Amino acid sequence: SLTILEFENDAMGTVDNCRKSPQGYDQRVEVFGTKGQVAFSNNYPNQLTIYDDVSVRRDLPLNFFMDRYMDAYRNETIEFVDAVVNDTPTPTTPHDGRAAMVMSLAAKKSLLEGRPVDTSEIKP
Repeated sequence: SLTILEFENDAMGTVDNCRKSPQGYDQRVEVFGTKGQVAFSNNYPNQLTIYDDVSVRRDLPLNFFMDRYMDAYRNETIEFVDAVVNDTPTPTTPHDGRAAMVMSLAAKKSLLEGRPVDTSEIKP
């Protein structure tokens, strides 16, 4: 599926996803702008890549979500415990969670209705 995002500042983005990836779980982000680019790629079990005169080879990306996101889950837990112990705000807010849900619901509504859907159409 392909989701096209139009931002308030007229920037555009796309989210391209598929449930099947024969080369392994493929998850990359690339952002291109007028002043440069930022990107991050898949996590692999090692950093080895073999180059020779007939091919380029490396291991497949990490496939199981606990392997892919172990560091993220650990950091999330540390930040949450720190916020509870020190009575400080968490790095993410309920607003962040709602924003993600609203975008998901707008994408689904767009699919079902066959038209662009503005997030302002999604009510609590």
